[in-house]
Amino acid sequence: MSHRSAPVALLERLSMDDTVQTETATALVDQPSLSEAMIVSTCNRLEVYAVTNSFHSGVEDVLSVLAEKSGVEQAELRSYLYVRYADAAAEHMMTVTSGLDSMVVGEQQIIGQVRSSYQDAAQRGTVGPGLHSLAQSALYTGKRVHSETDIDDAGASMVTLALDEAMAIMGVEDFTGKTALVLGAGAMASLAATHLGKRGINNLIIANRTRSRAERLAEHSREAGVPAEVVDFNSRAGAMARVDIAVSATASDEFTITAEDISGPVMLADLSLPRDIDDAVTEHDGVRLVNIEYLHQRMRQADDKDSRSRAAAEAIVAEEVSNFNSRQRVREVGPAVAELRKAANEVTDGELARLRARVPDLSEEDFEQVSRTVRRVVDKILHTPTVKIKELAAASETVSVETAIEELFGLGRSSVAIDAQRLPKLSEITEERRK
Repeated sequence: MSHRSAPVALLERLSMDDTVQTETATALVDQPSLSEAMIVSTCNRLEVYAVTNSFHSGVEDVLSVLAEKSGVEQAELRSYLYVRYADAAAEHMMTVTSGLDSMVVGEQQIIGQVRSSYQDAAQRGTVGPGLHSLAQSALYTGKRVHSETDIDDAGASMVTLALDEAMAIMGVEDFTGKTALVLGAGAMASLAATHLGKRGINNLIIANRTRSRAERLAEHSREAGVPAEVVDFNSRAGAMARVDIAVSATASDEFTITAEDISGPVMLADLSLPRDIDDAVTEHDGVRLVNIEYLHQRMRQADDKDSRSRAAAEAIVAEEVSNFNSRQRVREVGPAVAELRKAANEVTDGELARLRARVPDLSEEDFEQVSRTVRRVVDKILHTPTVKIKELAAASETVSVETAIEELFGLGRSSVAIDAQRLPKLSEITEERRK
């Protein structure tokens, strides 16, 4: 489920903090049809990537767990969820990680969020070889997209989009001479402080429940040349009276800014899901609010035109999806190839044992020579088939039985190449036959 398929209000209800995410991932792999699970939960999406032994049962088990953990009825979930399976699931993760499915195409935050989700799931032990391989491929794809295309030039993070909107509403080109309050000290809040500084903010006031983290963020700001001070989180309402813009990006279960905290005109930016700022604040004169829902609406109104950068990024995703799928198919035929060689060795051992019994007078040295010869013959016969099996699996081509035999055993048809000018004319062939 993402901003493309569901309203913000529903995404809020499904938003997971670290504790809920851990509980949900564990509950998923406890289901009979699921062996691996990884959850990506951001302000724009909730996605479950899972390895299942049965498609329909897997979907039902995921739905059941999500409904139980969120309190949202399965019927409501079904109307907003999308499902990708097999190759389509791999393509989706790579598209998401590359920033191509983001509200702001090309934004870089998502690659870090996917990486964190994967690392957390790995630490919990809910990912195995299947999701490990997929996540690594997706992260590699994301790096390629950002390093080999200009998608970053057009893309932006949720933070930059929110600040762009805030400046447009305030009617300013930058924040020169203004003071900002930043609530939170995590990745989103840090990014907000950085971009506020880049846009000329005169002074930063930072508040966080853990004051030491706010102090570190303030120190980083001062090192970047932006004056910053720290206030206790419980004193944030008092700080509101001194600022022109306030940005809230916490993981709070309650509102960090309410209508009672407002004492005058102010620009507010809410970068959290669930929401940090109560919508009622806009009832005050001069108070403007930009939040995730507002940004969603703005993006829906914008034209979604493909660019050369996006086309180049999509080409990289397609290439990496093909590479991933080829590796998966080769990995899947590995056990079959091993079984083929094991069966061949068992037949060879059996035949050599019978030969030993039939010619007891054969010396050990001679018998060893015969054994090596037989095994070399078997290895040579199997070499081409085992190589070709992997090649055919990687190519995923549909071939006829005749072609498969030719490919597996290297029996290629004989061919003739001749200059067309040297071919006899039909009249000459007819005359020769008459003679």
